[in-house]
Amino acid sequence: MNREQAWWTRARLGRCGPSLDLLTARFQQHVYAPHAHEEFTVGVCVEGAEIIAYRGGHIRTGPGSVVVLDPGETHTGGPGDATGGYAYRALYAVPGLLTDGVLGGTPHFREPLVDDPELAAALRRAHTELTVRPDPLEAESRLPWLLTALARRHSTARPVCDAIPGAGHIARAVRTRLADELLAPPSLADLAAELGLSRYQLLRAFRTTTGIPPYAWLAQYRVTRARALLESGLRPAEVAALVGFADQAHLTRWFRRVLGVTPAAYRNSVQDV
Repeated sequence: MNREQAWWTRARLGRCGPSLDLLTARFQQHVYAPHAHEEFTVGVCVEGAEIIAYRGGHIRTGPGSVVVLDPGETHTGGPGDATGGYAYRALYAVPGLLTDGVLGGTPHFREPLVDDPELAAALRRAHTELTVRPDPLEAESRLPWLLTALARRHSTARPVCDAIPGAGHIARAVRTRLADELLAPPSLADLAAELGLSRYQLLRAFRTTTGIPPYAWLAQYRVTRARALLESGLRPAEVAALVGFADQAHLTRWFRRVLGVTPAAYRNSVQDV
């Protein structure tokens, strides 16, 4: 088995929005040359240990640890021991993605190694799922929210006030637009600008009101629409395209999450009645 592997996925934050790169890497011996990134590097170690030279010292990661490297900071990376190798998932976020939801400009992370198991698990889960299927609305609903949480919890920046007046009205307006444009949903950044909000404020209002992020609400709405089409006799592959899912597998994943059965099984059961 080849233990020197790295692959990149580019996730778009909303339809026609900016992109964000996701790296999945597994190395046995690879050592990075000294380099720096223009973006924040946010990594989650998933296996083994990595030693990172940074700010004149060394950081040792382990499974579940989160590393945040500020833009422009030179660093290296290599295996933490002679035999184990290391594996991690990383994303590269422009500074603006960490300023929405905090005060004081670009956040600074005094400590690059972050101990936050809940956030580490959420970052790893989002990275894994978006690497498989980089859906623009899902990426925009999940990644900026998690990056804001990282900045609010662990940087020198101060959080903004979380009170969002008219949260219910905001959530209803977003739901209406998503339902009306389910085949090509607008970006959350555009919706927020139309409502005179930041994207963080829109996400906060929506989550506070509905308990779920916008992409999950839209997926469930699509499942509801899909049920009616399946009941009319259409095949799952036809239905997926008509309600805005990327393909039949995408429809099936959400159909099972919401209803516990596959679209084909549901169609067969209602057709037999």
